[in-house]
Amino acid sequence: MPKNKDITNPKPQAVLFENLKIRRIWHDEQWYYSVVDVVSVLTDSEYQTARKYWNKLAERLKNEGFDQLVTICHRLKMIAEDGKQRETDCANARGLLRIIQSIPSKKAEPFKQWLAKVGHERLQEMSDPAQAVDRAREYWQKHGRSEKWIQQRMMGQETRNKLTDYWREHEISEGEEFAILTNIIHHEWTGLSVKEHKDLKGLSTQNLRDHMSEEELIFTALAELSTRKIAETENATGMVENKVSAKKGGQVAKNARLELEEQTGHKVVSDKSFLQKTIQ
Repeated sequence: MPKNKDITNPKPQAVLFENLKIRRIWHDEQWYYSVVDVVSVLTDSEYQTARKYWNKLAERLKNEGFDQLVTICHRLKMIAEDGKQRETDCANARGLLRIIQSIPSKKAEPFKQWLAKVGHERLQEMSDPAQAVDRAREYWQKHGRSEKWIQQRMMGQETRNKLTDYWREHEISEGEEFAILTNIIHHEWTGLSVKEHKDLKGLSTQNLRDHMSEEELIFTALAELSTRKIAETENATGMVENKVSAKKGGQVAKNARLELEEQTGHKVVSDKSFLQKTIQ
């Protein structure tokens, strides 16, 4: 994949790709990129030509039955060449990769090869889940995590999976409802929302758990384990009842956190992250 400038800081409004600027904007907790700018780079064309190319491509995608175009693309205001804010089609990373698949260009080929590789690996993981575990371990090792940290991260993920399995079986929908309950648990034990915790660590698009300390991982797992056990005991079903279980589970971890902090004199929730070790 081409290497762009670091995007951990949401302030820069453009990234460089082969010395050409691609405008971007921080929206809805993720980066959105100007589709026309990307098309311009991949097709070696001027902006107006790229805009016409994108209009025709978008129409072709719709005719081919790709009805998710309105979902992956948004009209967002960006600074144009004349310095004024103008609406332009923007896509997040996932949407952009889908669009790139439809562009016949030598510059687009590395992206297509990468997508094929990722797709192949995903199929392998579906038939042999152990491969996903191995790849996750390899990823964390490359990013400088210790074996002790990796073990705790994987144990915490198993605890998380058991909780989400319970939610699915008790009338909780993936997506927004999962996020709401997760935030309740997190806020209860840390005193911070997930977003506030990420802000504390200076994170933007990164996974918060991948930047937690060993202690933060342990207490997160305790909060989620407690939530599941309480929910199972009370047979919590639906959002109303599971919100109660989430608060109770988070409270268990909060009490343990406060006790540890009193005994050690050190805060469990911290601003430390692994950003300095992240491979860009």
